[in-house]
Amino acid sequence: MATANSCDWSLKDDQLLRNLSIARPPHSSVHTPSLQHLILQAPTFNLTTTVEAEWWWREKRFASERKMRFGGNESVKNWIERGKECVVVSRKRKLRGKGKKMKIKLLSHFLNNFFNRNSYNTDRAMAQKRFIIEVEKAKEATEDRPSRGPAYRSIFAKDGFPAPIQGLDSCWDVFRLSVEKYPNNPMLGTREIVDGKHGKYKWQTYKEVYDIVIKVGNSIRSCGYGEGVKCGIYGANSAEWIMSMEACNAHGLLCVPLYDTLGSRAIEFIISHAEVSIAFAEEKKIPELLKTFPNATKYLMTIVSFGKVTPEQKQEVGKFGLAIYSWTEFLQLGESQSFDLPTKQRSDICTIMYTSGTTGDPKGVLISNESIITLLAGVKRLLESVNEKLVEKDVYLSYLPLAHSFDRVIEETFIWHGASIGFWRGDGKLLIEDLGELKPTIFCAVPRVLDRVYSGKKEEGNYDSQLPYAGLTQNISSGGFLKKTLFNFAYSYKLNNMKKGHKHAAASPLLDKVVFDKVKQGLGGHVRVILSGAAPLSMHVESYLRVVTCSHVLQGYGLTETFAGTFVSLPDELDMLGTVGPPVPNVDACLESVPEMGYDALASTPRGEICVKGDTLFSGYYKREDLTKEVLVDGWFHTGDIGEWQPNGSMKIIDRKKNIFKLSQGEYVAVENLENIFSQVPSIESIWVYGNSFEAFLVAVVTPSKQALEHWAEENGISTDFNSLCEDSRAKSYILEELSKIGKEKK
Repeated sequence: MATANSCDWSLKDDQLLRNLSIARPPHSSVHTPSLQHLILQAPTFNLTTTVEAEWWWREKRFASERKMRFGGNESVKNWIERGKECVVVSRKRKLRGKGKKMKIKLLSHFLNNFFNRNSYNTDRAMAQKRFIIEVEKAKEATEDRPSRGPAYRSIFAKDGFPAPIQGLDSCWDVFRLSVEKYPNNPMLGTREIVDGKHGKYKWQTYKEVYDIVIKVGNSIRSCGYGEGVKCGIYGANSAEWIMSMEACNAHGLLCVPLYDTLGSRAIEFIISHAEVSIAFAEEKKIPELLKTFPNATKYLMTIVSFGKVTPEQKQEVGKFGLAIYSWTEFLQLGESQSFDLPTKQRSDICTIMYTSGTTGDPKGVLISNESIITLLAGVKRLLESVNEKLVEKDVYLSYLPLAHSFDRVIEETFIWHGASIGFWRGDGKLLIEDLGELKPTIFCAVPRVLDRVYSGKKEEGNYDSQLPYAGLTQNISSGGFLKKTLFNFAYSYKLNNMKKGHKHAAASPLLDKVVFDKVKQGLGGHVRVILSGAAPLSMHVESYLRVVTCSHVLQGYGLTETFAGTFVSLPDELDMLGTVGPPVPNVDACLESVPEMGYDALASTPRGEICVKGDTLFSGYYKREDLTKEVLVDGWFHTGDIGEWQPNGSMKIIDRKKNIFKLSQGEYVAVENLENIFSQVPSIESIWVYGNSFEAFLVAVVTPSKQALEHWAEENGISTDFNSLCEDSRAKSYILEELSKIGKEKK
């Protein structure tokens, strides 16, 4: 093996290097690891080459041997800029392949830091983190807990977390005070139907919505339901959904959203587990609700449809002694009655949000009034700090499920600012029309939606299959030479200006109007912020959309247990690409080491499980104190996601601790990570990967893309229907080849 000084060698472009090892620094106490593979992609001769590595090694410490893993994705340029030095030497001096040579010289000091925990210097490692401040020192490992890195807080909360907004003690106060301040502002909008066709949005003002909410609340009370009773809401986003929720908030009922996509079994479980007494449901969801009978009828006594109720449904419900009402009928129940509203405390639970989790039955996450009003104060501080404000004229398209914390947080924020919320019609094929008619200013999405906007990959039957201006890259590549040349020039010009520090609005205002305006119009024409959440957004997609949509494209991170908002990237900060940004100004965050996966929170590049502390945290899992104790330790919520602090103080999600297991040979596998990788194959719709500790291999169930497979068959002269194609060995070989190809690319 070469010494630490013999680290100057030439590499070939796009060369897959195998059988490598890393030279151990003279003073390191850790045994030399063996590197099984390293992918080095170098399409151009520069120092921004991406090094993607997955390193496996054996380490002997404290007279025991354990297997660890380290996964990284970092640029050589960043390594050098951050003063990190290492040496990579080849067991085989002769490298095959042709291509332009490039030299990489990485010195040994980095290895000394990487392998020797004692050399870790917190102050030096964190000196560049300009968007966060340290509020708690790192902690070494104990017998009970692994080591934990320093705790950090947003620089916007350097003098303390923002004080609660005056007058806000509950979710009801959020709505009530906005009604007092903005009574005539349009609040909820729905497409009206004229001659059987959908027309313009018809708006209800804050005061009009308030009056209906009071009627709904009185009707609930007239049925005998009061403070502490659980009320289910089942269906797609709608004005009635919000009104039912606000009525619960007014009278102290606990709102229990029922997932629109979980199916009748999960709905039955939630109704029984939460002891739901009254449920509001979208008209077309009533049949699904009836499928939970008779088991759900132990607690469920009243059903309210957002629309009509058929005689058959009344008869079916009557068999079990339940009452069912249409929306109009229910409003009339409390029309002549009036009830005093109970006093509400910040510590009161206002909603139970059930999460599907990775295995087993859904878990009921208890969200308090304090969680919501604390988050609103944090959002207010964040917006003020980056010179962005939510104003009364802002408009939001509500299409992501209100049963999820992501959309709930956004809508609570819009309500607090007296802004407007318009609802989609619940049909993905009509979403483009809804966007064009509503003209939202804020557009929230999950990465899968934005991937379709970028690549044009479509999914039949899903709401994201008809997104506006879907397939930007396909649209440009299919254009003429002049169109492609102009677009590529405009894109490169604007991106380079943004890299130089220009804000996106000033990077190329003329080209925005001439070249990129069509993209902006595809999203309605008024979008100024695109917020991605729920999963990591690909860096190249984020970069592309930042340029061509003429909007701030931001990534956020959070869980139901943190009531969504935990991290969010900042506007006009291009170095936050590929990250979820720094913590929001109302939480502290740290990393905890995960030794079994090789992640060290005390390393020079801290990696570990993301832990969060703050008043936005949930109050526990309903009826599952055992699970609560597992994830809440010393006030820190353990998210199960693996993060890596970036030089500027942003967090990057790199892995997942949950749902990992060993194969029979002792190899750890994170199947969700594999599913995310293989899901990028354009020829498949979905993939499910499975394995257990009794076998040495994984298996996968793949659903092919009908459109892609039929296109492949046509190109290869195969004439048959889709079902027959799925049985064709040639089609199976094609799909397997595509999966193997991306597997090798991401290896």
